Amino acid sequence: MNDLFQTLSLSTSGMQAQATRLRHVSENIANADTPGFRRKTISFETALRGPVDGMVEVGKVRLDQSALVQVFDPDHPLADASGNYEGSNVDLIIEIADAREAQRSYEANLKVFDQARQMSQGLIDLLRR
Repeated sequence: MNDLFQTLSLSTSGMQAQATRLRHVSENIANADTPGFRRKTISFETALRGPVDGMVEVGKVRLDQSALVQVFDPDHPLADASGNYEGSNVDLIIEIADAREAQRSYEANLKVFDQARQMSQGLIDLLRR
């Protein structure tokens, strides 16, 4: 029975990590047109401490250090003398792909959670007989 509860904990940590990832992807998409915005990225780490080994933890949020896009618009308030200003380094194609991957990973963890829940319920029903 303890293994089923550990499975529930593992899948829950995976869902929380993917939800955090999806939140950052959403922020990146929302700020794609914000001048000077740098894309946020996160990493996942395996927690080898605590009640269950192998739980997923979200690492630090990092800013993508790739070059910002130079946008030519002499009428923009942030434009320099040459008419350029720094845009964001968010690529919508990458963000949409990351969002889809996070969604699929969340769904996979949800299915594992549901299977473990059904198995524990089945075990409880068997023990009642």
